[in-house]
Amino acid sequence: MAAWVSSILILLVCIGIPVQGVFLEPDQSLSVPDGWTFEGRLAASDNVTLTFALKQQRVDILQDVVERVSDPDSPLYGMHLSLEGVRSLIEPASVTHTTVHKWLQRFGIDDCQTVQTLDFLQCSMTVGTAEMLLPGSKFSRYVKGQQSIVRSPVPYEVYEELADHIDFVGGLHRFPVERKAVSRGWRKPQLQKGAFHLGVMPSVVRQRYNLSSSDIGSASNNSQACAQFLEQYFHQQDLAEFMYMFGTGFKHRSQVDRVVGPKGGPKAGLEASLDVEYIMSTGANISTWVFSNPGRYESQEPFMEWLLSLSNMSAVPWVHTVSYGDDEDSLSVAYMQRINVEFMKAAARGLTILFASGDDGAGCREVGKGIHTFRPSFPASSPYVTTVGGTSFQNPFQVAYEVTDYISGGGFSNVFPMPDYQVAAVKHYLRTVSKPPPQNYYNASGRAYPDVAALSDNYWVVSNRIPIPWVSGTSASTPVFGGIVSLINDQRLQKGLGPLGFLNPALYKLQSGGNSTALFDVTEGCHLSCLDETVQGQGFCAAPLWDPVTGWGTPNFPQLLKALLPK
Repeated sequence: MAAWVSSILILLVCIGIPVQGVFLEPDQSLSVPDGWTFEGRLAASDNVTLTFALKQQRVDILQDVVERVSDPDSPLYGMHLSLEGVRSLIEPASVTHTTVHKWLQRFGIDDCQTVQTLDFLQCSMTVGTAEMLLPGSKFSRYVKGQQSIVRSPVPYEVYEELADHIDFVGGLHRFPVERKAVSRGWRKPQLQKGAFHLGVMPSVVRQRYNLSSSDIGSASNNSQACAQFLEQYFHQQDLAEFMYMFGTGFKHRSQVDRVVGPKGGPKAGLEASLDVEYIMSTGANISTWVFSNPGRYESQEPFMEWLLSLSNMSAVPWVHTVSYGDDEDSLSVAYMQRINVEFMKAAARGLTILFASGDDGAGCREVGKGIHTFRPSFPASSPYVTTVGGTSFQNPFQVAYEVTDYISGGGFSNVFPMPDYQVAAVKHYLRTVSKPPPQNYYNASGRAYPDVAALSDNYWVVSNRIPIPWVSGTSASTPVFGGIVSLINDQRLQKGLGPLGFLNPALYKLQSGGNSTALFDVTEGCHLSCLDETVQGQGFCAAPLWDPVTGWGTPNFPQLLKALLPK
C-alpha cells in the first residue's frame, strides 16, 4: 500500500502537480444540521458542480470607493459604479486566472463558466475528479424530506500553489439555512389608544408608517427584489389573491415582473409568499423581481447562486431583501470575508441590500461546560448590508406605538470590526444603557446590528390560496423596510438623482443628532438570549436612539423621505 501511494506521489510530481496541501477553510464547521440524514458516498462517476472564488485585486480601493459614494458629505456621494467599473477594480490578476485554469486543465476539467466580474468559476466534473482535485474531500449525499444535497463531511485541501489564488471552494460544506416565518398566537392585550385591527396587513403597515394612498411607485427605472432559497417558491395566484383581499386603498401590482431562476414548485412556501406580498404592498406599484435559488445541482449553495447572479447581471433591481442567515461560528472566516466583499461590490453599484436580523434574539452558544456567549448571525453582521430587526405593537390589536419583538436578532460580530459609521451610536448605547449584559457574553468592538427595524409580529399572508394569520419573524419586517427604501428611491429617480445605495452611512449620520423624526425610536423591551443563571434568558434591551435590538427604530415615511431627498 505504501509503495502504491509513493508511486502515485512520484507520478504527480513528474507530471507537474504539487502534492503539498493547504486548508482554505480550516475553521469551517462540518457538523450536519438537525433534520439532514446521511445517505452514503457518491460514486466516482457521479457529477458535481463546484464554485471557485478567485482572489480579487484592489479590495482596499473598492472599500474606499464604497465609503465615498455612500457618504452624504462626500463629493462622490451617489456616483456609483457600473458592473463593468466594479470588474475593472477587482478582477483577479492574470497570474490567478492562468494558475487556476492550468490546474483545472491538468485534471481534465474544462466545463467551466465564469461571471461578468471574472472572480468566480463554476465547474462541473465527476466526483472522482473532484476528490483528486481537492484532497481530503469525500462527497456524500444528505436528504431532508424531499430535499437532497451533496456535501463533504470532511475538510478539503488545495495544492499549495493555489492557496494564493482561491479564497474558498463552494459546494463542499455549508448546509443551506434561512430565516423561517413562524405563526404564533397573540399576547394578552394592554389597552391603549389607537386604531383597532385584527392582525398586520398592508393597510396597518401603511397606516403605522404614515404611507398615504399616493405613496406608490411610478418611476419606470425603479425596481426591487427579494431572494428565496432551497424549496421556497411563491405563486403568482397567491400574490393576486393577497392583493385582492388586502390591497385596497392604494395602486399596486399583482404580478411579479421577473423571476430569475426556477419558477415555482407544486407548493408555495410561507416565507416566499410573505417576502413577495409585503415588499410589493409596501413598495407598491414598483416593478418587482424574485431571485429563486433552490440549487440547480445538489452540490451548489443556494445563497452563493444569488450572489453569482448579482455579479453576472449589468442591470438588477436597486433594492434587495433577504431572509437568510447562519451562525457566524458555523462559517469559515475566509468565506465570510469574501462574501463581505461581494456586498461591497453591490454597494459600489448603488444597490441596497437588506438582511433579516434573525429570530433568535442575541442567540446563545455554549463555549465550555456551563459557559455561554451570545451568538451573532451572518450576513446580518456584515458591515456592508442594512440589517432589519423586529418590533411588535404594544397592544397587538391596536395601531399604536411599537415595542421590541423579543425574537428580534441583534448583537455584535465576532468577525467584523465595528465600522466607523456606527462607532458613536454604539458607544453611546454601551455607555448609557442601564443594565447591559456581562461583557464576556459579546464582543463590544464588533460590528453591531440591527440598523433599523419594522413590525415583525402577527402578519396576514396568503400561501397556497389560504389566508394565514399570525405570521411572525424578521423575515416580515425586512421586505417592509425594503419597500420603504424603494419608495424613496422612486422619488429620487424621478428627480434625476441616483438610488440610495448602501444606506448605513447616510442613516447613521441622519440620526446622530438625536432629534431626527425620520424613524420612530423604540425604547421598550428586551430580546431573548441564553437560559442560564447569569443572564436568565435576557439579551440586550431597547433604549433611546440606537440599540442592538431595534437599531434606530422603525420608519416614519414622510420624514425619512424628506431627509433622504435633497431639496
